[in-house]
Amino acid sequence: MTDTAALLRVLDAQRRHVLGILDGLDDAALRRPVLPSGWHCLGLVQHLALDVERFWFRAVVAGEEAVVRDLAEEDDAWRVGADVSAADVLARYRREAERADAVVAAGPADRALAWWPHDLFGEPHLHTLGDVLLHVITETACHAGHLDAARELLDGRRWLVLP
Repeated sequence: MTDTAALLRVLDAQRRHVLGILDGLDDAALRRPVLPSGWHCLGLVQHLALDVERFWFRAVVAGEEAVVRDLAEEDDAWRVGADVSAADVLARYRREAERADAVVAAGPADRALAWWPHDLFGEPHLHTLGDVLLHVITETACHAGHLDAARELLDGRRWLVLP
């Protein structure tokens, strides 16, 4: 059986990396597109809050009906409205991480998932809380790497790079 406390420590380190690499960027820099597609750091953090933390833990693992209902009505999480501040997006990411931690603490790693979006993914390829934790660690780490590259493109700052 997988140790959820150990997995949460790894996930938390990746979350801190996401927030740390963005530290010191102002709202304009967080919204500045870094790729031809128009992708920007703030959109990625909102994606992590809504499509990763909230979706996988609150919808899939916990089966929170309100979250499942909201998923069908929401726009693209990568798009951050001009009326939404960077501080609000970063705070939402922190809140969703805290809520996810509470979901994880509520049961063992081998706990079965409460809901699965068959219309999006077909048959489940993840079956337990432990599977979801490993998936979210991988996705968060991947996006932390994207943010490393974006930050270097924005102002030259690098995170945890050896000389």
